[in-house]
Amino acid sequence: MITAIINGRVFDGERLLEDTTVVLDGTRIAAVGGEPPAGADIVDAGGGTLLPGLIDAHVHTSEEALALALRFGITTELEMQGMNTMPGRAHLAEKDSLADVRSAGFGITPPGGHPSELMPKGFKPGGPSSAGHGGPGERPLPREKPLMPFSTTPEEAVGFIPQLVAAGSDYIKFMVDDGTVEGHPGLPMLDQATLSAGVAEAHRHGMLTIAHTLTVDATRMAIEAGIDGFAHLFMDRPHTDEIIDLIAASGAFVVPCVVLNASMMGITGAPLAEDPRVAARLDEAWTNTLNSSYDRYPQGKLEDVLASVKALHDAGVDLLAGTDAAPMPLPFMGGVVHGASVHQELQYLVRAGLTPLQALRAATRTPARRFGLEDRGRIAEGLRADLLLVDGDPTTTIGDTLNLREVWRRGTRTTLSAS
Repeated sequence: MITAIINGRVFDGERLLEDTTVVLDGTRIAAVGGEPPAGADIVDAGGGTLLPGLIDAHVHTSEEALALALRFGITTELEMQGMNTMPGRAHLAEKDSLADVRSAGFGITPPGGHPSELMPKGFKPGGPSSAGHGGPGERPLPREKPLMPFSTTPEEAVGFIPQLVAAGSDYIKFMVDDGTVEGHPGLPMLDQATLSAGVAEAHRHGMLTIAHTLTVDATRMAIEAGIDGFAHLFMDRPHTDEIIDLIAASGAFVVPCVVLNASMMGITGAPLAEDPRVAARLDEAWTNTLNSSYDRYPQGKLEDVLASVKALHDAGVDLLAGTDAAPMPLPFMGGVVHGASVHQELQYLVRAGLTPLQALRAATRTPARRFGLEDRGRIAEGLRADLLLVDGDPTTTIGDTLNLREVWRRGTRTTLSAS
């Protein structure tokens, strides 16, 4: 079926276009500009803005969560620890009711290292909810046990890299965390030699490398190892010119996850949950999760984090929008939810000093470019028809991203209500 979206503003992932017509043919964007083809299904976007589908560059996800994300216009989620590697997501690939997903699999960490301290006693990864399986009557066969690359030596880290590649990881994640920010100081942590060896081996396999770091010292370690990107922004102290310059000179990107840092400080997502544009799309469990918080680092200062975001941006560092949302509604991992929290992250980026256009690039073109997703993140002929239509103009008023009117995933419209 051919669809022509007309009369709206078009943000193509980089800038506003003069053209106001976008034509979809099946799963792809057939044309940008020109006249609607004869017989096309017409969508009048008057008063609205058409955007590329948004990308959440840091999640832990499930089938339920992927459906929730799509209801908020997030058409791709990048999983930073979880079950949705290539074999694990095979049954999801053709489901246009779900956001698309890529995954690191499980990150390299020592036995007993992060994130073990976050889990309640008896919690096991890969259960029915966390594995991302469907509802009753649609349950695929149980998956194989995930590869858990516990490493304490350079040799162990190096040995796990080809195994992660073979198991279908799309990129390689390293946990560099002594538990200080999570309220568990003294956790086993990768040392510099192990981290550096693992990153070098991943690069030899052509893999993108990403570090979980929440402190300045861990960030410095990852830079020394040659990391390609950061899944978090440090929150243990204000930034210095030195650490900003080191990140900028390294060429690494940063996914600040300001919404997560706020939650770690005890700031709940209650104001977001009360927004009727959000409340209508959340069930009770996700609402309760959003109304809670991690609350593990109350001494942190949100204004310091926002200042660090601005300093990184001013230094030319690529910033990517991410949330660190959990795969299921868990109040002990609260304050963030799939979909809605991406919109709040964009608001935080603007609060930090980015323009709305710059914030929108952090959820569209920039993550697509940095993760090698060449078929999305922009509105251009031949790309995936992953699109979001909102009322208003988020290129000037970032909160308008929540004025959701239509969402397409591979050219298929999705249902926006929580049903």
